[in-house]
Amino acid sequence: MKPTTGVRILDERTQQERDRAFLPGAGKTWLLPFYDAFARVAGVRPLYERTVELAGVEPGQAVIDVGCGTGNLSLSLLAAQPRARVTGLDPDAAALHRAARKARRKGVALTLVQGYADRIPEEDASADHVVSSLALHHVDDDGRAAFGREALRVLRPGGKVTVTDFGGPSSNVEDYLPEHDHGHGLRRVLRHLPRLMRSRVAHSPVVARNHGNGIVALLAATGFEDAGEVAHVDHKFGRITFVQATRR
Repeated sequence: MKPTTGVRILDERTQQERDRAFLPGAGKTWLLPFYDAFARVAGVRPLYERTVELAGVEPGQAVIDVGCGTGNLSLSLLAAQPRARVTGLDPDAAALHRAARKARRKGVALTLVQGYADRIPEEDASADHVVSSLALHHVDDDGRAAFGREALRVLRPGGKVTVTDFGGPSSNVEDYLPEHDHGHGLRRVLRHLPRLMRSRVAHSPVVARNHGNGIVALLAATGFEDAGEVAHVDHKFGRITFVQATRR
């Protein structure tokens, strides 16, 4: 990974990936403009900050943020360690453009790449850290396994992967926001989004695979020898687990 100056967006998708479907960060494309406001109201920022703390990125190290969305974890990393070299990866071009605008306002260097978690467009043993926060539950079974293999491939010996995601039973589940209810008022959306998120956590079969030691087992199966949960918190949307592993 080369040193980054300024903010840039690269499209690293293959021709076959250009029409590939993906699940947006907020669950619906039309919700993207409200995503960051919702994250603030929902108290998600401490999860990013905890991920950064656990990752322990040092000056000059290369970091790949898989499923970076609008750049919140990437920007938290750069706030804590301005001399890190951070690349955010996400399939959502609109989210990447939002991340780029935020990075430019903050005056930080950030590379943003349009691509998928199951094919990280970086060279073998080129990264010191792979991080991912609240993104793995968007990925299907095959994609999850491929993400584990790709994380192992791109990390240098001694490199670390840190994954933060739902991992445990959810509570206070309410009904999903009805498909026909497309009111776009910010107050209306922020009122319904916690219900939407709780329902997704409770009913998604992919999230269910995170429960217990699901993420630990995923990383162990793809070749990491020391995968384990290093922390967890009980968030209003469900239990959040922080899992780490090191490439030997």
